[in-house]
Amino acid sequence: QVQLVETGGGLVQPGGSLRLSCAASGNIFSINVMGWYRQAPGKKRELVASMSRFGSTEYADSVKGRFTISRDSAKNTVYLQMDSLKPEDTAEYYCSLSWASNEYWGQGTQVTVSS
Repeated sequence: QVQLVETGGGLVQPGGSLRLSCAASGNIFSINVMGWYRQAPGKKRELVASMSRFGSTEYADSVKGRFTISRDSAKNTVYLQMDSLKPEDTAEYYCSLSWASNEYWGQGTQVTVSS
C-alpha cells in the first residue's frame, strides 16, 4: 500500500510564495512520476507540474516561470516551490505518484491566495 502526505499549504498574499512537500511511503516502484495537481471549486482537476525519476519535467502554461518542481527520489519526496502567487492559483493541491497502471493521490492541501 502506498501513502502520500502533503504539507505546506496555507493562506498567502498575492505575490507571495509557498512551498508544498509530499512524502510517499509504502511499496513504491523506483521508476515513477511524481507530480502536483490542483482543483479549484467548480473546475476540473488539472496538472500543475510533474517530474519523472530521471528529472524530466512538465508544467502547466499558467505556472511556467513561477512554480518549480523538484524531488528527492531517495526519500520519495516531491516539492513544489510556488512564487509570484496569484489569486487564480487558489485551489486544493494534490500530490500524485504513478508508474505503469498504478496511480496514487494524497489527501490534498489548500492553497489560498488573497489579500
